[in-house]
Amino acid sequence: MSDASGEHPDVASPGPGAAYAPRPVSGMASDPFPDAPTRDAFRQDAPTPGPRDPGPDEPGLREPDAWQADAGLVAPGRGGGLGDVLQRRYLLRLVVRRELRARYQSSLLGFGWSYVRPAAHFAVFYFVAGKFLGMSHRVDHFPIFMFSALVLVSFFNETLINATHAVLGNAALVRKVYLPRELFPVASLLVSLVHLLPGLGIVVAVAAAWGWTPSPAALGSALLGFLIVATLGLGLGLACAALHVFYRDTDKVVDIATLVVTWSVPMIYPWHVVEDTAPHWASELYLANPLAEAVLLFQRAFWWPTTDGTFLFPPHLTRDAVAALAGSVLVLVVGQYVFARLQRRFAEEL
Repeated sequence: MSDASGEHPDVASPGPGAAYAPRPVSGMASDPFPDAPTRDAFRQDAPTPGPRDPGPDEPGLREPDAWQADAGLVAPGRGGGLGDVLQRRYLLRLVVRRELRARYQSSLLGFGWSYVRPAAHFAVFYFVAGKFLGMSHRVDHFPIFMFSALVLVSFFNETLINATHAVLGNAALVRKVYLPRELFPVASLLVSLVHLLPGLGIVVAVAAAWGWTPSPAALGSALLGFLIVATLGLGLGLACAALHVFYRDTDKVVDIATLVVTWSVPMIYPWHVVEDTAPHWASELYLANPLAEAVLLFQRAFWWPTTDGTFLFPPHLTRDAVAALAGSVLVLVVGQYVFARLQRRFAEEL
């Protein structure tokens, strides 16, 4: 309450020239805001508080490298190569399904083209080489001799051609989404494998009709030949896919190479034709071709058991085939290296 003079009884009137100092109100703490910054805190010469050490239950401040390691981030153009593809098998299945769906979308026969294509190739080569050139009279069971090689050569050619276009054909995904870029050539290999299975089924059915029965030697030869072609096709496909991003005429070179491959393996003629007509060094160079070794293995697996067994294959075929597989693995390593070096600039070129 105020007295008669109108002044509050708890507030003393300062004298002339005295600084005004309010008297604390009873019941209130002397410093109602103990954590508020003082005037000294705003002085320019006030010491800057140092960094606070994080407590035992606080994550604290970490370097950007720690964030990157914890988040699993990968620097652009750097990855685990084919190992990343194996770790992302789910993405690989999605890309393979996407490729198959896009290839047969709005088509009349759909997946049936996988049977029509090898049948058309077989008809052309059989009538040209077997009938017109008379190879069916010189080689026993010539259809199975030729078709067992044709399915393997077609698998290699399709793998190499599709892998060459794999990265460029998926430019939108390469620019916008991080994926192991090797995933696209590997998907091309698997799509070619899907197309190989119908032709291989026809080979087995026709060979069985001529008395073929599976054996460990036959199955081992077929497996070794397939590994040579798949490894070599993937290695060359990785290198060509990377080069095709920078040099758009790479696919023209690949088309010519597949044409040469078709006629440089013993598919429509026995291998000894080269030995009988070419110099010795040319015959050795011909047999040093990993694809020729793979074709001979497939013929030994599916065609030779249906014959009288008098046909002679090159000496040391299995040993040379193992060496061809080792060379194909080396090509795969080199192809992966080329792909890894060039993929850092894929986004810029695409």
